[in-house]
Amino acid sequence: MGETKEIDTYEEELLDYDEEEEKVPDSNGAKATGEVAKKGYVGIHSSGFRDFLLKPELLRAIVDSGFEHPSEVQHECIPQAILGMDVICQAKSGMGKTAVFVLSTLQQIEPVAGQVAALILCHTRELAYQICHEFERFSTYLPDIKVAVFYGGVNIKTHKELLKNECPHVVVGTPGRILALAREKDLALKNVRHFILDECDKMLESLDMRKDVQEIFKMTPHDKQVMMFSATLSKEIRPVCKKFMQDPMEIYVDDEAKLTLHGLVQHYIKLTELEKNRKLNDLLDALDFNQVVIFVKSVSRAAELNKLLVECNFPSICIHSGMSQEERLTRYKGFKEGHKRILVATDLVGRGIDIERVNIVINYDMPDSADTYLHRVGRAGRFGTKGLAITFVSSASDSDVLNQVQERFEVDIKELPEQIDTSTYMPS
Repeated sequence: MGETKEIDTYEEELLDYDEEEEKVPDSNGAKATGEVAKKGYVGIHSSGFRDFLLKPELLRAIVDSGFEHPSEVQHECIPQAILGMDVICQAKSGMGKTAVFVLSTLQQIEPVAGQVAALILCHTRELAYQICHEFERFSTYLPDIKVAVFYGGVNIKTHKELLKNECPHVVVGTPGRILALAREKDLALKNVRHFILDECDKMLESLDMRKDVQEIFKMTPHDKQVMMFSATLSKEIRPVCKKFMQDPMEIYVDDEAKLTLHGLVQHYIKLTELEKNRKLNDLLDALDFNQVVIFVKSVSRAAELNKLLVECNFPSICIHSGMSQEERLTRYKGFKEGHKRILVATDLVGRGIDIERVNIVINYDMPDSADTYLHRVGRAGRFGTKGLAITFVSSASDSDVLNQVQERFEVDIKELPEQIDTSTYMPS
């Protein structure tokens, strides 16, 4: 995306955010395992959806929806899915599986009038309705793509009329109703390029429903993408899934695993409140950095600390909710373009922005929770790159939050050493 798009993204997603009222949501993540167990990257803190090279219309809808960074399961699946690979994915609810197939399908579809390009099957009407809503939400800026949902309990004549007069490109439905429409030639499946089962185990474990799914499957072209998703996929059902696929990519996310932070060196410093300013000055003098973000807990502290740094001749600027939207945007743009190398900010900037040059984050004030910590330190070092996070610990409550971070994210945060190897946090 270009500069204008990035600024638009910031403006839409960040400017109206009120740090006093809105809390950072829970960050869900897990360890991905395939044929061989391995640690997976956690994208929530380190990358943007634009890294997937999605259509601008999809990126715009993603911003509208309030999504900031891909989840781990999205990082694992989307790059392969948008290339048309077959995918089997198991991950617990709330990890963004639906967005994987919705975004990857919308990315690939080139709508042709009167032709169904994607078919999504699920086991309940409620889920079908929900999936249809997700397709509609993400296709807001793709007006040529039509979506429709079909399930039992609705007069079948209504569905036949819709298919005849306004044939959708994306069809979501339950197997019974989809099969009835296909058998009677009202729903033509000969042009389907994407065949998706959500909560696939629910459909394939039931022999009656599996029979319907297989019959529908046989009405679609041999050459198509098949994707299957579920919160629970037993070892017994996985071979059944694979019978529908050709060399699928398999993603099994262990929902008991912890988040892992990659490419980020993390340290803390124990000190008193009165020692913070001197220590910060020393760090900024001693450390090599491209750009640094310093987080504080209030608007007044942001303004005061920025004033102090400027008086000490540091190239500093601050952003907080006490400013007008126009001023925030101007300052954000200036920092992003590299006009200033130090940004003092409240949690207003702790989420939703992606500035590539930032490789150090300093928590001048300890965040209020482990989740907030994750969002803050994610400003340092983008996906797969190096970064350094330093946290000031000046009270018992600060220590408690640091302990929560270490337990939650399975990371051992050590005290900052006298000398730190620049190569561990500076891009080579």
